Amino acid sequence: MIKVADRSQLWLFGQETERLSFRRVHEDDFDTWLSFCEDSEIMRYFAFSETASASEKCRQWFDKIAWRYENLQGGMNALIDTKSGKFVGQCGLLVHTVDDTEELEIGYSLMPESRGSGYAFEAARKCRDFAFQHDFSDSLISIIHPDNVASQLVALKNGMKLSKQTTYNGMPVNVYRITKEAWENTLENKK
Repeated sequence: MIKVADRSQLWLFGQETERLSFRRVHEDDFDTWLSFCEDSEIMRYFAFSETASASEKCRQWFDKIAWRYENLQGGMNALIDTKSGKFVGQCGLLVHTVDDTEELEIGYSLMPESRGSGYAFEAARKCRDFAFQHDFSDSLISIIHPDNVASQLVALKNGMKLSKQTTYNGMPVNVYRITKEAWENTLENKK
């Protein structure tokens, strides 16, 4: 259950990790993000029409981000490498309804050239900690296509466990979950 009353608090704008800063996604980011949408290997994990062009998929992606911002449904944050200033991907807390239950998801997607660098885990961990520190929910999920092994590894590293398999947006997905209690127990073990 999502407990945050003011859902504008779900955005991580201005937050930072060791290597990343989080900011609002701007329309100016469209051309940069287009190369993500041109990666057919990655795009098969998302519920876009197979006949849509990369530009059409990118427009749908950006329209969804704008809709989320306007309707206080969380949203992706642009991830910026703090040393180089380079746009490396997107990550954020997203409100979803999965199997008739409203959930708070940690979503993450990286530019092709930024994958394998640990950015996804670093950003996902920040989202997890931010959400639980502010008591936004009793659990967090990540919705991942069953063939997307890289994203599943990030979820596992983030302390999540496979919760269930279901269908979301017409696609088969695995839902990974971490509870606030499990997160707190992990923190206690680090002391």
